[in-house]
Order: sequence, then C-alpha cells, then structure tokens
Amino acid sequence: MSNVEEFPLSARKLTEYQAFLAAGPAAFDAIPGAVYLCDRDGRLVGYNSEAAVLWGRKPDLEAHELFCGSHRLFLPDGKALAHADCPMATAVKLGIPTRNAEVVIERPDGSRLTALVNIRPLRDHAGRIEGAINCFQDITSRKQIEAEVQRKTRELEDFFENSAIGLHIVSGEGIIQRANKAELDLLGYRPDEYIGHHIAEFHADAPVIGDILQRLSCGEKLNRYRARLRAKDGSIKHVLITSNSRIEDGKFINTRCFTTDITELRAAEVARESSEVRLAATYEAASVGIAEADESGKLLRVNDALCRITGRSHKELIGLNFNDYTHPEDRSRDAELYARQVSGEIQNYSYRKRAVRPDGTVRYLDIFSSSVRDAAGHFQYGVRVSQDVTEAKQLQDRIRESEQRMRDLLEALPAAVYTTDAAGRINFFNKAAVEMAGRTPLPDDQWCVTWKLYWPDGTPLPHNECPMAVTLRENRPVRGAEATAERPDGTRVPFIPYPTPLRDADGNLVGAINMLVDITERKRAENAQKVLIDELNHRVKNTLATVQSLANQTARHSKSLSEFTKTFEGRILALAHAHDLLSKRNWQDAPLETLIHDIIAPVAGEGRVLTAGPHVELSPRIALNVTMVLNELLTNASKYGALSSSQGSVSVRWNLRNEPSRMILECDWRESGGPEVRPPKRRGFGSRLMERCIERDLSGEFDLVLEPDGARCHMVIPLQGAAGDA
Repeated sequence: MSNVEEFPLSARKLTEYQAFLAAGPAAFDAIPGAVYLCDRDGRLVGYNSEAAVLWGRKPDLEAHELFCGSHRLFLPDGKALAHADCPMATAVKLGIPTRNAEVVIERPDGSRLTALVNIRPLRDHAGRIEGAINCFQDITSRKQIEAEVQRKTRELEDFFENSAIGLHIVSGEGIIQRANKAELDLLGYRPDEYIGHHIAEFHADAPVIGDILQRLSCGEKLNRYRARLRAKDGSIKHVLITSNSRIEDGKFINTRCFTTDITELRAAEVARESSEVRLAATYEAASVGIAEADESGKLLRVNDALCRITGRSHKELIGLNFNDYTHPEDRSRDAELYARQVSGEIQNYSYRKRAVRPDGTVRYLDIFSSSVRDAAGHFQYGVRVSQDVTEAKQLQDRIRESEQRMRDLLEALPAAVYTTDAAGRINFFNKAAVEMAGRTPLPDDQWCVTWKLYWPDGTPLPHNECPMAVTLRENRPVRGAEATAERPDGTRVPFIPYPTPLRDADGNLVGAINMLVDITERKRAENAQKVLIDELNHRVKNTLATVQSLANQTARHSKSLSEFTKTFEGRILALAHAHDLLSKRNWQDAPLETLIHDIIAPVAGEGRVLTAGPHVELSPRIALNVTMVLNELLTNASKYGALSSSQGSVSVRWNLRNEPSRMILECDWRESGGPEVRPPKRRGFGSRLMERCIERDLSGEFDLVLEPDGARCHMVIPLQGAAGDA
C-alpha cells in the first residue's frame, strides 16, 4: 500500500533559505560535515557543531558576523583573504557559486588548516538572492601528502646530481649519456663539454679504455679498475673505475660507472717507487723502511725509517726475525713467501701485512722483498723494503665503504628511472622501473618501460603519444602530465612522468631520461575525498528534503506549538541518531541490531524491549527509513501503548528470507502488558509516515494492527533493489 499526500500551498511556497531557517539548529547538526548559512547581507545566521570545530570558535549569531565564522582566512599561497572578499561574500553579493575552492583557515589559537569550500547561493521564487550555504571540509592531510611527494622528488634528483662520488652513464657505443656534478667537478668540464662525447676522448691511455669497453661488452664487472683521465686543464687524474653493464641478447646496451679519484694516493705510490730507485744512494735517508735479512729472516741491517715504523731502535731490531714484529695472523704467509724467494722459486714478492709495535698498535706495511745473490746464484741476503700504508689502507677502507653505500642507495632508489636514445628506444632502466612496470622491458621497446598506458580518465594512451614521445619529438621537457600504467597482471599504477631531453655538446638531441613517480596513494586519497564529497552532497539534499517534510507534516497534525516542538524534535533526533551511526561507519552499511538499540534504549530502559534476530547490515537509505519507523512506533508505545505502563513490554524480532533475486528482511514489532488499545478516530501523520518509509521509499510492505492487547506491526523490506537504495 502507498499513500502520497499533497503538501499545503503555504508549505510549497517556502524558499530554500526559509526552509533552512525553519529547520532549526538540530537539523544543521544532523548534517554530516561543516555547514553554515548566511543571509542576503552576508550575516551568519546558522552553523553546525562541525563548522565550529573547524573554525576553533563558536560565533555569536546575535553579533551578526559577516560571511564566515573563521578567525582569519588566507589563500593557499599564504596571502591574507579578507572576509569581505571570501567566496561566501561573492555568493551573496553576485550570486556566483564556488565549487571545490581551497582556503586556509586560521583558528584563534594560531593553528591553521586547509579547507575545501563548496558554496551555493539561495534564491527566492523570483530569483532574488536570499542568502547562501557553505559546506566545507578539512583537507590538510591531503595537502601534506602532496607536499611530501614533491619533497621526495626533489631529494631524488639532488641525490644523483650531488653525490660525493663521480657517476656517469655510458651507452653501448661509448657515448656519455649523463654525468653528475662530482664527475664534472673532478675533471673540470661543463656538462655540454662532457655529456654526449665519446668516453675515449677523456682517457689518457687508449689501450686502457679499449680494454674497459671490451670487458664491459662481454658482461664482465669492473671493480676498482685503475685508469687515467685527462682533465680540462690538461692535468692527469688517476682514478678507480667500478662498473657493470647491461647486456640484452648479447648486445652491450650501456653501463653505469663510479669514478673514484686516487690521484693523491697514486702520487704517494710514485713517490715510494722513486724512493726505491734511489735506495742504494739514500739508504739511511730513505722515507721507507729498509732491512737486510739472512736466509732465516734474521735482520742484519735496518734504516731509521724501519725503526720509526716498527717503534723499535736499531739495537732492538738487529738480531730479530722480521716475523717477531709481524701480526700472528700474517706470519705464516710472509715466512712462506720468503722461503720460496730464498730457494729461488720466485725472484721477489710483495705482500701487505700488519706489524705490531711494542705499545700494541698495529701498522699496515707493504713489503717489497728481493734477493741479492752471488755470481753463482747463491742467496746472499734479502732486501726488504717496508712502506707504512696505514693511512692509505684506512683511506681505501673508507672508499670501499663509500662505494658500498652508493651501491646500496642505488639499489634502494624508490623511483623508476629509464633512458632512451633519440629514436625512443629504451637503453637503460633501473630495478624500480622493472618493479613499477611489472615486467622487464624488451630490446625493441620504445618510449616507455610500461606494458600499456592510459590517460587519467581511462582512455588508452598509445606509447608513441606518451609524454616521453612528446619530449623526443618536440625536444623539450614535459611537466605536469599524469598517466596510468597497466602491468601484464592487470593491475594499474597512476604516475607522474618527468621526461627530459638529453643533448650533445652541439645541442643535438641524443635521447631522453624519464623518472616515473608513483602517485597511487595520492590518487587513492583524492578518489576517497571525491566519493565523500559526492556522498555528502547527496545526503544533504535527501536530509533537507526529509526535514522539510517532517516539519510541514508535523505542524499540520499538531494541536499546539508545544506538541509540534516535542514531536518534531523526536523525529529529528531519530534522524540524527541514524546519521550519527552512519557517520561513524563512513556512511557504509549499519547493523540493524545497533540501530534498534540506539533508538530504543534511551527511552525504554533496560529489560523492557526484547530483541532477537540474525546480524543484518542495512544500507544508509534503508537505515534512515527504518529509524523513522522505529521512532514512530516507540513514540506511540511510550504515549499510548505498552511502554506507557510500568508493566508493559515490547518485542522486536526479525529474520532473513532468501528469494531467487534478492534477500528479504522481515521485522515484527509486538506490544504487550500495556493499557487496552483503542483504535484512533482518525488516521494520523505517523501512520502515513511509516507507510511511506517502508512501502514507497523501500518498495516493501507495512502492516500495522492496533489490537486491544497491544499494537502489532509487520514489515517486509527487500535488502537489494529497494527504490533509491544507496
């Protein structure tokens, strides 16, 4: 059964502004989200508690504050925004609505938040502005997330460019594709003087760079490979090169090279070698330790340098075996090598070992041992040159640790980075790019490492039209674009690309580099906010219509103002209870048992209402309508029925029934123990309201029987397919 009643002419003539004012403060607080209302002059005439929370204050409506209840307003760029220039002022003065504008609200305590503002002017039936309503929400967390993404992007670029170790990328043809600041500073070149040139142009020894490229093309890794580079000022830099290559289908694609400057260390080594040449003439003045030992290793002669290195005097050293001051872990190896040298198996040897001083300190020594033999080749004595390389060893350890940290950082790099040649063919990609794309790019892939691309609206984006392709075609960076990558497994990743051209010294385009920043979390947050805003708009419209209808019908059937106030407040509070429950659950499904308890318990008390039934989740629309029905039944039972007597009680039972295309909820309300029930002389608004909620709004069945021993109500509600179910 369905009953549609015509509203009186006076009710239909209410404007939106008048309807808001008639609804009263309780209706504003029933609206989820921050809301406030201004009249045609911009005076603040109503607001809800959530607006007061965001403002950090409760404006006095009698003070006629204008346009907004906030303490102070600012634009997103920090510029102060006068209340007279705010979006609400524009709405009431010019009738211009505001959609999704951002403003910064400052509370009296100085704290600030960013709010998303939606304002609609309210007009009378003649189109004149009567006021405006503002719905706004706190989006501070979203803005902080956006700022964090921008910060990490800047840090990533800064990491590559400002690394303390020289780093460059070389193509399979030997062309330098990219170099960081440390690399350029080491050699003194500008980027255009270095990037785009063949790497051989900067090597002082052609056979060395030839050997390096040959090894890398075969897939061999280089670890601290010694080389000499020619700086811009003509000086020669001694370096250690650590590199590995990317080879696809047997083709050398490119390599990443770390360049460590050891010019000073090499100079020290040269100085040491020069000292050895002058040993015969400068034995005692030599800076390296020199000793002569017999075939057993007993020292026959030492110089001052060896005394300083070992921390012993000439007298203490003469007669000692060199193993006496050698670290226990290094003795056997040094003794073995010396024995082979004495026997003639080897002519000489070098060995790095540790020497222990009398005070317990340890020094690292590079030992260079050779033999002096007579004309017959018999061993006479061994010449042992000891160079203290403790500082060099510590430096090498630090360099090695730095290189390891650099490798670890590159492996942990969170952003996907890849490069292409001028034709768009991918010639380099990092591990993060593989993880983001969900695949390893193929040799013939062009433009992007991804499998499929889409625009943000879901339309396909051909690879030859992607931002990287635009960069290569137009020879310019592309910024501000967004796209979505689809992996082979079907999952999709929204991202922001940063394609940038790579040019040679003459400015010719030789390729491009792209960094893909995953913005999945940001998009998820934006989508969640859009859903909430859409849901809020939908709920506000439905709630206001419901409140308006309740006010009109309650007024029509009330005998006095006090009766209207009590009845209307009860219905508004019931609606507010349902809104509170749904708001706590983010307007997702609400449990029927919780809904019943929240409505009945405050009025009936414990033990007077018995409930039983399975767990049922109600959609927001069904929950709101069931709330209105239960409130009407509870009000009637409290005034005239079972709950008006101390002996009376109410039973609420429900069950679920499966039908071929839907699930059916059946609910029974039974009263007993109260005064004798007499049917009313006329049918009131409450009965029609309950019928409308169940039969018209939910496409269900509603049957209310007033028997002498108590009221009985039977409701049948389809849980799927209800009219307007949301």
